[in-house]
Amino acid sequence: MKRTVGLILAIFAFVLITSEVSQAVPAFARQYRLSCSTCHAPFPRLKEYGDEFAGNGFVLDDLDANRYYVDTGDEDLSLLRDFPIGVRMEAHLRYDDDRDNANDFDLRTPYMVKFLSGGALSDNISYYFYMYFDERGEVAGVEDAYIMFNNLFDLDFDIYAGQFQVSDPLFKRELRLTFEDYYAYKFSYPYSRINLAYDRGLMFTLGLPTGTDIIAEVVNGNGLEDAEGGVFDDDEYKCYAGRISQGIGDFLRIGGFYYYGMERIDYMDPSQAVHSFENEVIYWGPDVTLSYQDMVELNVQYLKRTDSELPLVGSGLSEEAEADAYMAELIIMPDGELSKHYGVLVYNNVEMEVGVPGAVPSTTTYETITAHLGHLIRRNIRFGVEYTRDLENDINYGGIGVVFGF
Repeated sequence: MKRTVGLILAIFAFVLITSEVSQAVPAFARQYRLSCSTCHAPFPRLKEYGDEFAGNGFVLDDLDANRYYVDTGDEDLSLLRDFPIGVRMEAHLRYDDDRDNANDFDLRTPYMVKFLSGGALSDNISYYFYMYFDERGEVAGVEDAYIMFNNLFDLDFDIYAGQFQVSDPLFKRELRLTFEDYYAYKFSYPYSRINLAYDRGLMFTLGLPTGTDIIAEVVNGNGLEDAEGGVFDDDEYKCYAGRISQGIGDFLRIGGFYYYGMERIDYMDPSQAVHSFENEVIYWGPDVTLSYQDMVELNVQYLKRTDSELPLVGSGLSEEAEADAYMAELIIMPDGELSKHYGVLVYNNVEMEVGVPGAVPSTTTYETITAHLGHLIRRNIRFGVEYTRDLENDINYGGIGVVFGF
């Protein structure tokens, strides 16, 4: 065992040493000739400036972007001079002391390889997408992919059309620094296709001079399922979500989120009889962000989910269900946005209660606490050590990893 662990650590040391000479830069930094630290601290986490850049259709108001278009002599044609592309790649060594009949150490290399592209197509139209060439050993395809119409009607009003995460107006899962996920947004019940991860639809965002942000979403409510007969939404329902948040001074932002959706669930019982249920799903909850001079940030989320009709396994009956989800994240950067070292603590707690008719409700709990320490080898190469304790099942897991952006 000691020789195996020593060999694995040697491999990672070699990766780290050879990575230091990399001069790669991501797409937007390459396009505008700026450091990644202009928008990220550390990447992929966005600073306020980076959030404004994304919300402005990937255009910097203080830099001339005309040179990025080809002069064809046709004023009505917008062609990017250089097609903006970037790649994100991750490699991890993971440890799990609860893997039955398997080695506790797992080399997840690469864990993912992601191709990204985005940019402004005209003054008020932009695009963004990324595709997983490899995610956990599979070609996952396109996830985020949307067209953005920004600053409409001379207001800070944007419309997104395409694929995105329903939870993006809250805390973006794709920008987290930990391997451990935000489970408040991705959990769901068996047979239900609704959660706050990826979906297809429209998102409307409005920023007011008072520091108030208003966001509304209309989505299919069935995730990123393949089209059947050319149709993505296979029931008659749409789902709706909204969030209002308010900045208070330089240190505090508070928000409230609400989601309402219906879905048709077709369930086949052991006798092969098919039962259809009309399940009503509601989420609601507040969120809070406290920050201090880019050195400390605390994000807290609570969500309540209720389901009206979920299939009761083994019968043609349905059941009600309730879930409470909590997420807290503390990010510490000793030197502010220029920190090369950082630390993260994440707490996840999801309690899913299923009320079986005529019986005592059963509860499933996911509860973890995660500690992550990271170091920027380069602005676009991040090394991290992470430990997670499963508080519900007394299990330890974690690992080390490297994230590249170029």
